[in-house]
Amino acid sequence: MCVFAVGLLVAQSAPDPAAVARKAVDLLLAEKYPDVFQMFSPDLQKAIPQDALARIGASQLKPLGAPQKIGDPAVRKAGTNNVVTVPVTFAAQNMNFFLAVNATGQIYILNLQHGEVIWQRPAYSKPDSFRERAVITGDGEWKLPGTLTVPAGSGPFPAIVLVHDSGPADRDDTVGDTKIFKDLAEGLASRGIVVLRYEKRARQYSARMAGMSGNTVAEETVDDAVASAALLRTQTEVDPKRVFVLGHGLGGYVAPRIAEDDGKLAGLVILGGQVRPIEDLMVERSVYRGVNAQDLETIKGLAKRVKGLEPADADAPPILGMPVSYLLDLKGYDPAALAKKFTFPMLILQGERDFQTTMTDFNLWKAALGTRKDVTFHSYPALNHFFVAGQGKSTEAEYRKAGHVAPEVIEDIAKWIG
Repeated sequence: MCVFAVGLLVAQSAPDPAAVARKAVDLLLAEKYPDVFQMFSPDLQKAIPQDALARIGASQLKPLGAPQKIGDPAVRKAGTNNVVTVPVTFAAQNMNFFLAVNATGQIYILNLQHGEVIWQRPAYSKPDSFRERAVITGDGEWKLPGTLTVPAGSGPFPAIVLVHDSGPADRDDTVGDTKIFKDLAEGLASRGIVVLRYEKRARQYSARMAGMSGNTVAEETVDDAVASAALLRTQTEVDPKRVFVLGHGLGGYVAPRIAEDDGKLAGLVILGGQVRPIEDLMVERSVYRGVNAQDLETIKGLAKRVKGLEPADADAPPILGMPVSYLLDLKGYDPAALAKKFTFPMLILQGERDFQTTMTDFNLWKAALGTRKDVTFHSYPALNHFFVAGQGKSTEAEYRKAGHVAPEVIEDIAKWIG
């Protein structure tokens, strides 16, 4: 950019996004949160206040211990902005710091993502019984790379789309050392079901989406799931009348909206899908985690603000880390009530150790749909939110341990579809 100063054009070099990102990561690791906060754009400062940034550091970074190696920043352009990934090796886990830097050198997205996971194939995956190929789902500016896992044989087979939980997830729904969707894809394909999984839009186009106004759950999740179901119906190995959607977490919450927009699904599978509003669950999760009284009151106050939102508030700053347009879109949404309108079968599964979506939500699904013979319910005492077995109270620390989707979940889904 050039500016006119004292009669002369003086060239000003744009900030180096790699240097900006590396500086922010170094400050984060040194726990210098006020300095990191000053590097944020005004919108990000509203979305992640300074005290919240310190809490994130204490809960997500400190347990990882001292960093062993900080890799070179990788930069890719996103219009006039830049997206930078900084890999950091800790003793227990590889992590990627994901930052979006605008043209003035301010950080307007900051995410912490798990790095490359060495995935070990579970016993229920039979690699000789399926093959995989790359596909592109959607069209236009929101094309998404995906993977189609196809059973051996000519078919036609039933097929299922895997729809992510919240956050910028990859196609494997990688969390810590667990790849939930890869487990599901190989396990179900080993049992005669075609599976489509894809990169979430929030990951593939994170910088572009962060710069958009008016985002809703349609842009985050629903539209891409509908496009993926349509793609499955065009595949020669797929029976187009037997295409299902499996939603995990947020994907389960909005699965009825996906079905409504699609209009042709053979059924829904819901894994740990909530029924209650997002703001209510955020309060409940904070209580479960044992946050201090002051922070809990702040979260309760923000949840109350969400309850009172009106359409005129659409341009207000984010609340609880979510755009107001997003929250308004979900205001009054009742997934169980919408699901009651469908005449196709549903399978609703719940881990009893899940603290992100609890048995309260599972029982709300049952209250709405339990009298129907075409709706099947299973809960699993030992499983957490990712349907991985464990013992005792489930925590975020548990997610950092390697694990696989439990074999009984794979079997229950496969039998139900079959």
